[in-house]
Amino acid sequence: MQLTRRDVIEAALVGAAATAAGFWVNDSHATSTRYEPVFADLDRFVAQFLREMNSPGMTLVLADREGVQRVATYGYGELGVRRELKETELFQIGSITKSFLALVLLQLREEGKLDLHKPIVEYLPWFRIQSSFAPITTHHLLTHSSGLPGAPEVFPSDPAQRHLAAYAPGNQFHYNNMAYSLLGHLAWTLDGRELPEIFRERIFKPLGMTQSEPAIDFQMRARMPRSYQPFLSDRPYPRHAELCEAPSIITTSGAGCIAAPARDMGVYVQMIANRGRGPQKNLISPESFELFAKRHIKAEEFGPNASYGYGIAVDELDGNALLRHTGGMVSYMSAMQVDIAAGIGGFASINAQQGYRPNAVVKYALQLMRAHIEGKKHPPKPMPDSEVEVRNAADYVGVFKGERGQLKFEQREAALLFVRGDNSIRLQRLSAPDQFYLSDPEFTRFPLVFGRKADNGPVVEVSCGDAWYASDRYDGPRQFNVPEAWRSYAGHYRSEDSWIGSLRVFILKGRLMLDGTPLEADGELFRLRDEPANTEWIRFGEVVNGKCMRIKYSGVDLWRVASA
Repeated sequence: MQLTRRDVIEAALVGAAATAAGFWVNDSHATSTRYEPVFADLDRFVAQFLREMNSPGMTLVLADREGVQRVATYGYGELGVRRELKETELFQIGSITKSFLALVLLQLREEGKLDLHKPIVEYLPWFRIQSSFAPITTHHLLTHSSGLPGAPEVFPSDPAQRHLAAYAPGNQFHYNNMAYSLLGHLAWTLDGRELPEIFRERIFKPLGMTQSEPAIDFQMRARMPRSYQPFLSDRPYPRHAELCEAPSIITTSGAGCIAAPARDMGVYVQMIANRGRGPQKNLISPESFELFAKRHIKAEEFGPNASYGYGIAVDELDGNALLRHTGGMVSYMSAMQVDIAAGIGGFASINAQQGYRPNAVVKYALQLMRAHIEGKKHPPKPMPDSEVEVRNAADYVGVFKGERGQLKFEQREAALLFVRGDNSIRLQRLSAPDQFYLSDPEFTRFPLVFGRKADNGPVVEVSCGDAWYASDRYDGPRQFNVPEAWRSYAGHYRSEDSWIGSLRVFILKGRLMLDGTPLEADGELFRLRDEPANTEWIRFGEVVNGKCMRIKYSGVDLWRVASA
């Protein structure tokens, strides 16, 4: 028996995405759930979080080893008519799909069909790799340590193209969607069924995930909420900017092809909390679960203490081992976390792509549940997170001069202001350190990026795209020489691939940059050098009238956009 209640909580949503007069939460849960005393605290934080992040709506499920304990929906499944979300609606879970695929491959290993440490080309001889390093194995692909680029398709459009290995496999972590698309083909080869059918037969049916879909296509659109993306998708997104409805997509890639309602995801969380045991039998053996949850390689992209297992990040929460993953789709953002020691977990998903995942909501839910289990006082609601509050605003105060004039920044309480004459504009924090959004039309295409003299040293410079400004404290070079050919490379390149979109190349302080990432020449390629393990590359194509007309981004074609 299920008990359903409906409450109105906290004040209005603000911003361009939702302007309703009230914020609804609908939930259902087992009548005997012991966690009901934490729900009010959690709902108050969700209301705060969704207001701050300008989210249309969210679906949330909480589960433990005994079963699904709560399913809740917040906000809207369609903004134009203010239709509330339904708990039965499908959300695209994105890269959380990778954990499903890892479980399938571990099942195939148990069946004697897969050796995790055998070269992948022995299973998939058609896969084209160019490498001077040791062979790449399934283990390397599962742990994002293959050294291959992650942006291209498994099958490039150019039949002569090979996937370029950047370094020896096994030692460096670089998140890789292409690797998991390839692993989907591996599962198909070993099992004999295509990946959607494999997911349905090997995962969904044994767990009772009866409403989930193993492939995303147009047919299921009526079962999904309307979902949203930034109205201007070729530039930084300030939190409360305008959204528009996103187009539908089709994908069967092992990197992220599952759509599921929250209740089904609760069943999946319950299985992980039970260390691989489903309602009738083990989905995988205890030995396989240890491989799934093992810290195979350091994965700082997931956090300073995080590692990566097989299809899942391995972290900790308040001293307990935590398995977690996020998922980002064209118009959905998801988070799943499972506290293995406490046997509790949660999943949340938002029907918009605005650059953030609902990790904070799931984390707080687990902290509340654990405190309740242990008979401790509920942890306080996380502090509000205003994008215009800059706690270290004093770091950026000053005048910065360049060839295009000067920029002046002042502090006013916890706000950082851009000052031009008698006018001032509050800067908005972006997710990366020392980066801000400035709503002045001259500066909206790129973030403002402040540079420090050394790590954690004083701020001495600021840039916006190729415009560079320095303060009097800057004591480095001010004149820079670059190869003449680079000037032909600068420009806006576009692919209508929903995952790639726009890339902008420009020259800054004598370096060729791709959307703020330094490019480093490597023969006829340029490597992305934002971090040592990055495997992606750029190749510049035909030059016409002094302008490069096409680039390849790890093998994906983008074409120049003529500037007005």
